[in-house]
Amino acid sequence: MTTNGATSDRQPGKLRLGMYWASSCGGCDISLLEIGEHLLELIEVADIVLWPCVADFKYRTVADYPDGYIDVCLFNGGIRSSEQEQIARLVRRKSRTLVAYGACAMDGGIPALANLKSTREIFDAVYHSNPSLQNPGHVEPQTHWATPQGDLELPRLYPQVLRLADVVEVDYQIPGCPPVGTQVWKVLQAVVAGEVPARNAAVRVGCDNRSVCDECHREKRKVRIKEFKRPHLAIPEPNWCLLEQGFVCLGASTRSGCGALCPKAELTCRGCYGSAGLATDQGTAMLSAIGSVMDAVTEERANELVGQIADPTGTFYRFSLASSTLKAHR
Repeated sequence: MTTNGATSDRQPGKLRLGMYWASSCGGCDISLLEIGEHLLELIEVADIVLWPCVADFKYRTVADYPDGYIDVCLFNGGIRSSEQEQIARLVRRKSRTLVAYGACAMDGGIPALANLKSTREIFDAVYHSNPSLQNPGHVEPQTHWATPQGDLELPRLYPQVLRLADVVEVDYQIPGCPPVGTQVWKVLQAVVAGEVPARNAAVRVGCDNRSVCDECHREKRKVRIKEFKRPHLAIPEPNWCLLEQGFVCLGASTRSGCGALCPKAELTCRGCYGSAGLATDQGTAMLSAIGSVMDAVTEERANELVGQIADPTGTFYRFSLASSTLKAHR
């Protein structure tokens, strides 16, 4: 197994695997470790030739790989900067199969909620108006800076977070924030068995086209929503559909594959697996689902109920704003 960034001798028949993070939190890298004891099986059949989270791989080392050298690269995180786009294009050239791994790479994820603000607003919040910050000189990051030791260059922040597929061709997509370990192992088994050919039109794996509601064990009593509740202000009744109780649960518009883990833990589905079925806009699909079960026969009553939902955009597009029709503030 390669762990130092060098192109060490590859054992005959072993796969070359890579993993890279862009605009993400690091949870996807941890999720790869959640395959548990199967890691030992993976090590037997694969060399890691790129994984900056766990080893010191240099960009120049990857650039020196022949094109197509990496059999499968799992790319997590959205594209927010010029550096991230540059590396996305680099690993695309060097990888036979490129996988958008996790919600951020697939749909923008939580980082894409920053698309609701301009870069100027973000810089003001981070470097000037933050109450815990002291910056009397109003210093901000510069993309170029001259020093006695030489010129420094920082990546340019893009106006909005992009999906990996907005920048390069993607072969497969694995949803989740992060992907569930059992599904990750199923995908890796398919890779090891040679069942995942390169360039296969961004097929989604580790999930299916059903919704989280189809996996959820909670009882559907087919009652209408009379009010919406905040999770920190009310305790849900066990074993009863959370949405019917008035908690904004996105299970109806979210694809299955996670095993409905959040509802099992008395938590609402947040939508990290992206749009279910044939829906292309997760937020509008959820609005339609909620509208069909609200106890409202007048426009005034409907407005009253909708007004009880805190941060509708951040709630319905928590993980999928970059894949939505809206995409960003306009």
